[in-house]
Amino acid sequence: MTDTATTERPTGLSGLLSRITTGSNAGSLRTSLTTVASSLAAVAIALSICAVLLLVTGKSPVDAYSTILETAGDSNKLLEMLRRSTPLIFSATAVAVGFKMNLFNIGVEGQYLFAALIAAEAGSRVSLPAVAHIVFILLVAMAAGALWASISGILKVYRNIHEVISTIMLNYIALSVIQWLFENFFRDDTVEGLNVKTTIIAESGQMPDLVDGRLNAMFLVALATAGAFWVLVYRSRFGFRLRASGYNPNAAEVAGIGARRMVIAAMLISGAIAGLVAMYSVIGETYAYGPSATPTQFGFAGITVALLGRNHPIGIVIAALLFGFLDSTSAVLQLADVPNSIVKVMQSIIVLAVVVVNEATIRRLNARTAEQMRAQTDSGEAS
Repeated sequence: MTDTATTERPTGLSGLLSRITTGSNAGSLRTSLTTVASSLAAVAIALSICAVLLLVTGKSPVDAYSTILETAGDSNKLLEMLRRSTPLIFSATAVAVGFKMNLFNIGVEGQYLFAALIAAEAGSRVSLPAVAHIVFILLVAMAAGALWASISGILKVYRNIHEVISTIMLNYIALSVIQWLFENFFRDDTVEGLNVKTTIIAESGQMPDLVDGRLNAMFLVALATAGAFWVLVYRSRFGFRLRASGYNPNAAEVAGIGARRMVIAAMLISGAIAGLVAMYSVIGETYAYGPSATPTQFGFAGITVALLGRNHPIGIVIAALLFGFLDSTSAVLQLADVPNSIVKVMQSIIVLAVVVVNEATIRRLNARTAEQMRAQTDSGEAS
């Protein structure tokens, strides 16, 4: 699990091509093992810091961690972990696509909420066979997410507006556009009360459950998306061009890779994946879009999971499962008289510790590699 956003970038075309073709992006076995070990060490450090915080607040870290470990043996909590991890996998994968292109897509929140509204409304207006209906809704969600994300890509390419600024602002614009569309065009007026929604999607467009009422098949779609991300980025010509442009846009241009086109493509793909974030709710639980029924804040949580997972699909899935598990323990901790806010604190400290420790590890590996290269050069000149 390597991270292209934190490694030192080569400055020349030869270094760029050498780095990619030798597979250093995926990492050698030794580097991968070192990265895994450093991540585990960072998690241990984070747990130690959280233990100190619990002691300071007058709570027992032993009781807190014992409660969390006991929860791991509860099948219901494990199913809840899988359910909670599903949108995180989509969100983190969307963010990771941008990171591979050296783009920081902070607009996943607005992209998936806009996609949820459009997909829910489109899904309620068509009549198709079961599988085709679900595929149609997912494709509409991806198209809507890609459309909203493309605005940032176009602004960056043609107006040189940094994607961080444009995606943040588009999040707020998306909320206003969604509210306007929902209140004036898409709201189901037959629904009374505060829990207003769009028209309910027909049964043919509802994603079936893997475990009745506990986990729907969107979890499998999330895993498939992570797998597709791996194939796209690490095993395709497009992925080579994407990573090349992210490493060094100038060298990529010299090699005939259009960096501007890659920016647009990366934002489109990132937005398309972002469009799937809320689908576990839209077609798996509520079967509609509603301001109070559709979950929020997964866009920013995805950034955290992507960083923790080192922008690698395996790391993303593991990080999403970890966060999903921690979230599932909140209620149990509260019953055990442990503040459930410790879960958010723990997640934040884990991310900070992983980023700091892995950055230190990467710098050490880079320094060691540089020393080895100098030693080989000196020995070659001596001979």
